[in-house]
Amino acid sequence: MPELQLSLDILTLLFITGMVAGMVDAIAGGGGLIALPVLLATGMPPIQALATNKLQGSFGTFSSSLYFIRNGLVSLKEIRFMIACTFVGSASGTLLVQNISTDSLARVIPLLLIGIALYFLLSPRISDEQRPARISTQLFSLIVGFGIGFYDGFFGPGAGSFFAIGFVGLLGFGLTQATAHTKILNLTSNIASLGFFALSGYVIWSIGLTMGIGQLVGARIGARLVLRRGVTLIRPMIVIISILISLKLLLSNHPELLGWLGFSG
Repeated sequence: MPELQLSLDILTLLFITGMVAGMVDAIAGGGGLIALPVLLATGMPPIQALATNKLQGSFGTFSSSLYFIRNGLVSLKEIRFMIACTFVGSASGTLLVQNISTDSLARVIPLLLIGIALYFLLSPRISDEQRPARISTQLFSLIVGFGIGFYDGFFGPGAGSFFAIGFVGLLGFGLTQATAHTKILNLTSNIASLGFFALSGYVIWSIGLTMGIGQLVGARIGARLVLRRGVTLIRPMIVIISILISLKLLLSNHPELLGWLGFSG
């Protein structure tokens, strides 16, 4: 693609976008909902937008992950197998997406995300209390770590919500602890996916790094809010983000809905 002209105004917009996306992503996931439209607006093709989004998102997930680790919410040693499974899954999905259309997933995922939103909205189990696990950590790693890692590398929207509901529903984590562990696996998935996108030459480094600096700032702010506010902040944010991603995917695949809603030209 032709070299993009990055004026000071564009660089500032990219930085602010990265900061806001990083803050939202640290709290509830879904930062790509903010970042991807801006990346596409620069004129880059969708595959390059996805690749560059992995670069800028890696900064944010690294920042929030480091904050959670330093504050004792995550032990990397205890989840090393989970990290490995997520890495392999994400790498596999990234290799596949470069050759296969994601159209079918785009039609199914909104329904799953709406289900997640309803679960977090209505379930009395959602709190910061630890509950008994329903499956072993090893089985969780193989099924959820690999499976959602694969999905994140292949498509991505809502991956953070899927990880969170897995930690809460299957391992019995409190929501704050689940959010912290979700960021570690998000970081793992981003790095694996970024590596293979970079090898294929799809990453626009100037844009990704500019947004990444904003992500570092925003993610740290979001991670602090998670520790201070806990479930009272995370729960409604996951509901809102899941619904927004669902609406975005539905409208992208069914533009006629805009006409039904009275937004046709």
